[in-house]
Amino acid sequence: MSDNRWSANRRRFVKAAGAAGIIGLAGCADDDAGADDAGADDGATAGDVDDVTEIRWIMNPAEEAIDIEVQYQPLFRYLESEADVEIVGQPTADYSGTIQELRRAEEDDRVFADTSPGAVAQVPEEIDVTGMRVAFGAEQYFSLITTTPDSGIEELSDLEGETVATAEPTSVSGTLFPLLTLRNAGLDIGSAPGGSPDDFELRTSDHTTAREQMIEDDRIAAAGTGAFSTAAHVPQEQFDEMSQDFVDISAEYDDAGTREPELQLLGVSDPIPRAPIVSNAAWEESIKDELTQLMIDAPQEAFEHDSMADVAEALNVDPSVLDADEDDLSDDELSDRQLVEDHELWFSGVVEASHEDFDPIVELGQELGLDWGDL
Repeated sequence: MSDNRWSANRRRFVKAAGAAGIIGLAGCADDDAGADDAGADDGATAGDVDDVTEIRWIMNPAEEAIDIEVQYQPLFRYLESEADVEIVGQPTADYSGTIQELRRAEEDDRVFADTSPGAVAQVPEEIDVTGMRVAFGAEQYFSLITTTPDSGIEELSDLEGETVATAEPTSVSGTLFPLLTLRNAGLDIGSAPGGSPDDFELRTSDHTTAREQMIEDDRIAAAGTGAFSTAAHVPQEQFDEMSQDFVDISAEYDDAGTREPELQLLGVSDPIPRAPIVSNAAWEESIKDELTQLMIDAPQEAFEHDSMADVAEALNVDPSVLDADEDDLSDDELSDRQLVEDHELWFSGVVEASHEDFDPIVELGQELGLDWGDL
């Protein structure tokens, strides 16, 4: 989905904020009264416009239903209000598309990107690690393998001869860790993810699609996804029994079991370093360091939407469903409300990080026999 109205709303916000002294996009320099009060002339105002730097932000998809440009507006708005920049989002079709964009970035390309943790292993020379995204204090997350309660699958070994849905082939939590989990359970993963497993069929897509295919199609016995996609469907007591690490660390534990339909937990990965924000390594302007520090120092409010009603409008959803009593809403309206809530930015901060923080991902590739450079 692409909805230019949201970008326009963001620019209007920054322009209005500029009148109150917050520096943002070019439009915020057009307040003549403010310029007169500061002793500025028209030439200075024009200079302010010229000083705005355009930053391209490559946006890595994770779930099909999410309009990532809408989801990221709080962070973009914050950066634009604190620095003389305009953030231009560039969504990619899949993880591979994000890697391709990072590989082709040239020296003068002002590029940031949100990526899968695997990007640090795939293109280590092309990127600098800006920081690690954290969710409400959690610097690690998890991969899950789930099934439906009526599937007849009781443990991972029961998946021999079955079809397993996962995310993109290079997704760390959606495919690579599920493959490792299945291999550790005794299943032969063959040449996956580049080829086919020997003991089961692998069907790749994205986290949301994998979950929904498993729920809706009896031919798909299980799904491997990031916990952010399926944990809310799994009762907490199942995590209590299977993974103390998940209980202690995961930001998804508190909401476990709050969504229908209920799913059955088959496997939980070891903790995974959360996804990074990266930048073009060849780009060396001072604005890059300024934006990096702004993200690391950002208050939690910088990662929160001012108004979920604005989010609803950007998604062409009637904002009235947000405040209505749940019993008064139709199934479609409940889905619309859930869609809006799912567009809250999934992380609440950025902490300092380096390539070394993602060594577990490099080691994962080694365990699976991957050549990261070929992916």
